[in-house]
Amino acid sequence: MNTEEKRSIPLLGDEFPNLTVQTTHGTLNLPQYFKGKWFVLFSHPADFTPVCTTEFVAFQKRSEDFKAINCELIGLSVDQVFSHIKWEEWIKENLNVEITFPIIADTGKVAETLGLIHFGKGTNTVRAVFVVDPEGKIRIIFYYPQELGRNISEILRVVKGMQLSDKEKVAIPANWPENELVGGDVIVPPANSQNLANERKEKSKSGEMQCFDWWFCHKKV
Repeated sequence: MNTEEKRSIPLLGDEFPNLTVQTTHGTLNLPQYFKGKWFVLFSHPADFTPVCTTEFVAFQKRSEDFKAINCELIGLSVDQVFSHIKWEEWIKENLNVEITFPIIADTGKVAETLGLIHFGKGTNTVRAVFVVDPEGKIRIIFYYPQELGRNISEILRVVKGMQLSDKEKVAIPANWPENELVGGDVIVPPANSQNLANERKEKSKSGEMQCFDWWFCHKKV
């Protein structure tokens, strides 16, 4: 068996697998359905569970923030469509929150393709997050255990960060946009030649960018 056959999950930079999925919004073809947009696919262990309910409410409350940056949401679990629908109804009736993004009703095929089954816990899916760009490439993957709910603000932050990185050809520092060293600035890729290193020093003197040293420069965008 070769390396490709042994792979259990996609890797960063891979094309998101072509999948036909049944959802609360009907049959969708991924990633084609979101072509030209970023999307976040997130799996949850099961409907009608407390932590998952808090997550879905949190995702919904930030859904307009995702849409504002050209990013869509889609959930998934190994539950049938009618279970998703009843759960959505319960959330609306009891928590006054209407879930507007689609939820995949997986038979297990999608979870197997993406490596989402929680080992040792039956057919439950892990709390996974796949961030996919407009070209259908997987840019970020997060995995959380069942016991820990996700931070939706962090998922929104990383999508914004990757979009900025792509647009400006820069790197994003820790805790951006509130980094302890550079605040909301972004990191300029390190110089790869002596001439570029000297150029960085001159730009630092002129205030075009700020540098701790020739290899560690940052700027506003």
